[in-house]
Amino acid sequence: QVQLVESGGGLVQAGGSLRLSCAASGSIFSINAMAWYRQAPGKQRELVAAITSGSSTDYADSVKGRFTASRDNAKNTMYLQMNSLKPEDTAVYYCNADVQQGLWGRVLNYWGQGTQVTVSS
Repeated sequence: QVQLVESGGGLVQAGGSLRLSCAASGSIFSINAMAWYRQAPGKQRELVAAITSGSSTDYADSVKGRFTASRDNAKNTMYLQMNSLKPEDTAVYYCNADVQQGLWGRVLNYWGQGTQVTVSS
């Protein structure tokens, strides 16, 4: 019923920038917290940034000062502006969201399909 569709990944050189988007669609009453995760080859998934419905944010130490999460509640969309990219930022980036599908429905967690970000030296 709910889909999270990511876009904006690609190949950039170190020091470059990318802007990721995550658009939620389907049966959505409200979206609570949203988050960006990433997973590099051979590593476990890690939290990159989280943002509440009120746009309060938290970031992993490794991306503080370089990445900025934001959201447009009217569009059910979350963004991740990534600046000063480093090779160690290379990973598949995933969108995650807590979605309430109806007025009396439970809040369920959903994942996007992931988008590849590759940063070259």
